[in-house]
Amino acid sequence: MEKIRKRKQVEREQQHPKSKSIRGSRKPTTTNDKDPYPFHTRPDPQECQAIRDILLSLHAIPPELAKYRQLQSPNDTVQQETVLDGLVRTVLSQNTTETNSQRAFHSLKASFPTWEHVLSAESKDLENAIRCGGLAPTKSSCIKNVLRLLVERRGKMCLEYLRDLSIDEIKAELSLFKGIGPKTVACVLMFNLQLDDFPVDTHIFEIAKTIGWVPAVADRNKTYLHLNQRIPNELKFELNCLLYTHGKLCRKCTSKRGNQQPKKCDDNNSCPLLDYYKESS
Repeated sequence: MEKIRKRKQVEREQQHPKSKSIRGSRKPTTTNDKDPYPFHTRPDPQECQAIRDILLSLHAIPPELAKYRQLQSPNDTVQQETVLDGLVRTVLSQNTTETNSQRAFHSLKASFPTWEHVLSAESKDLENAIRCGGLAPTKSSCIKNVLRLLVERRGKMCLEYLRDLSIDEIKAELSLFKGIGPKTVACVLMFNLQLDDFPVDTHIFEIAKTIGWVPAVADRNKTYLHLNQRIPNELKFELNCLLYTHGKLCRKCTSKRGNQQPKKCDDNNSCPLLDYYKESS
């Protein structure tokens, strides 16, 4: 089976050789991820649109997130964040607050002028630079592994080549890096590559379970796969940013009780998302 797959890949590459493409001529961004809950019909497009509109009336999309979808003019002097910077920034955001992860990233950049300096640095020095973001040994090892593998496979520490690949190809590439999981990949896809994907962090996961967008037994990875199939591409970015923002600000529509069914809040200031609450199984 493996030989057949490799032969087909070679044939495809011979028929469609890769070349550097101009911006806008990217390959179709389809994905082969399957829905783990094909008979769970929520959310439907109308519900996604309605909730997007509700949340947009409550919260503006934070500027630090909105900037990733604002097209820069030819005269714009603001430098676009590199894909590698975005990947490392996302790694540093794992299991910590947004404030601490930003501090860790700024500290890393201030301590090491280039990624070459990061790779050649002592692990302890890198850990000290990012310690304020938590899990410094684990994140330091992950960052060094990414840089080392890039040098081995590509000859330089750069991920800009991902801009010419499809979503499936990008996921395959990033899966080669130890410590880079589905959420990190999805964040790079949505923010740094401006592709239609739907990362699921703790806030979005809790809201999705509370309002019944996934079965009560769903884990975060299956929630990611399900929502990516159900949410229309044109709504993914805004809806993701708004749910993330809402989850940080509202505790009435989230559950901290694992797989237990959340209870609908019945006070006068109930979260409007609870109007969409339905028992899920």
